Amino acid sequence: MEKVKILWVDDEIELLKPHIMFLQRKGYELATANNGEDALEMIDNEVYDIVFLDENMPGISGLETLSRIFENHKIPVVMITKSEEEYIMEEALGSKISDYLIKPVNPHQILLSLKKNLDSKRLVNEKVTSNYQKEFREISMALMDVRSLKDWVDIYQKLVHWEVELDKIDASGMVEILEMQKNEANSQFFKHVKNNYELWLKDGEEKPVLSHTLMKEKVFPYLSNLKPSFFILIDNLRYDQWKILQPIVEEWFKIEEETTFCSILPTATQYSRNSIFSGLTPLELSKRFPHLWKNDHEEGGKNLHEQEFLEDQMQRLGLGAKKVAYHKVVKQQYGVKLVEQFNNLLQNDLNVIVYNFVDMLSHAKTEMDMIRELAGNDKSYRALTRTWFENSSLLEMLKKIADSDVDLFITTDHGTINVGVPSKVVGDRETSSNLRYKTGKRLQYQSKDVMVMENPEQYFLPAANLSSSFIFARGNVFLTYPNNYNHFVKYFRDTYQHGGVSLEEMICPIVRLSAK
Repeated sequence: MEKVKILWVDDEIELLKPHIMFLQRKGYELATANNGEDALEMIDNEVYDIVFLDENMPGISGLETLSRIFENHKIPVVMITKSEEEYIMEEALGSKISDYLIKPVNPHQILLSLKKNLDSKRLVNEKVTSNYQKEFREISMALMDVRSLKDWVDIYQKLVHWEVELDKIDASGMVEILEMQKNEANSQFFKHVKNNYELWLKDGEEKPVLSHTLMKEKVFPYLSNLKPSFFILIDNLRYDQWKILQPIVEEWFKIEEETTFCSILPTATQYSRNSIFSGLTPLELSKRFPHLWKNDHEEGGKNLHEQEFLEDQMQRLGLGAKKVAYHKVVKQQYGVKLVEQFNNLLQNDLNVIVYNFVDMLSHAKTEMDMIRELAGNDKSYRALTRTWFENSSLLEMLKKIADSDVDLFITTDHGTINVGVPSKVVGDRETSSNLRYKTGKRLQYQSKDVMVMENPEQYFLPAANLSSSFIFARGNVFLTYPNNYNHFVKYFRDTYQHGGVSLEEMICPIVRLSAK
């Protein structure tokens, strides 16, 4: 096992030789500096596990040195000071130091601080890794005995739990194993959807909550005549992204119910979100609103009438007397304006607000090299989502909601998946352009890579013409044309797409909350 490397910075370092020798005898490796400038240079050129930093030094102070360390490095720092003055402690603690000690320190205090800040991290890493290794076997066994969508939800929730836990520690080997297990789960889930999706769409005891039944089953029963409700839909929010945001939300809200629903196919906004707000399958929607529905190959926006669809659904369900407001936040400025007008929203029985940032983030990863780097994998994609949320008008809106006596629902329309495996498709010029599903005439494709719907109306999907069919990509496959094949494969590999069949795209969170 490699020795722990400590940098000790103190202008009276010579007086600390007994402490240094004590730690060396305990197996630690020590480097020293007697001023902040030298310490910063050493940290730039060498990797240290922890820094002990004196607060009161000539030249740049300990606090300034601390600030400059944190500008460029993630390293635990233990502040050592002669003073117990409150402002010094506040500044040090505000800088997120790992620990602080008051002089004179004895060797055992230092040893305790080392164990608390380094050994505890190692023990946590070992505990998390050990627990996942144990559950790996349980998940593998469960994959062999899946009987229902509920079983899949249980498996996916466990996989997401371990993704989030492994994000917190340095366990690249375990992350690779988890990724392999998730890929295997998606392969089995794809087969299950192929065999059962048509049954899910039909009335029966085993019918799960789907996009078009979401509001009827999970929202409308809780609307109150005594207080307003807010329905927040974050476009393209995966279940794992919700779990990253959940701890922040729980600072202000208590979760009354957290469950999932299954997005219909295609897992694309035009289909899934229109179905959520209309309470209708795409086929029913196209027949009820033929002047508003647009098929994939038709020009024009395909989610421009969500408020009309929502009002129509509520009218059909006998909720037409409710006062409803619908807002779609595409730009931050509009979100800020909506927060400023919050008191006006309290006059409505139901406020529906769609936030589009996560969807824009997934598209930006395709189009912008910088976002590709920032969201290079699922871990960084989750982290970037959290960063957006912490600085968003949505969080400000939630704080306003938390100060009022209202009910809150948070959900999404579908998820997204990081694609990596190309599969060739041939179609005519009216074939849809989405990378995770295609609809068109006489499609040619790799059968092993897709779920096929030869008769779309059988699956409650409108067909552009009599010979149209749908295909949906499995797992992390993306569908590409033979023309300029290599260019498009390179361009779209490792981007986030939606529309196909995967746990990430289809299993979506729906959460009911109340203010604390």
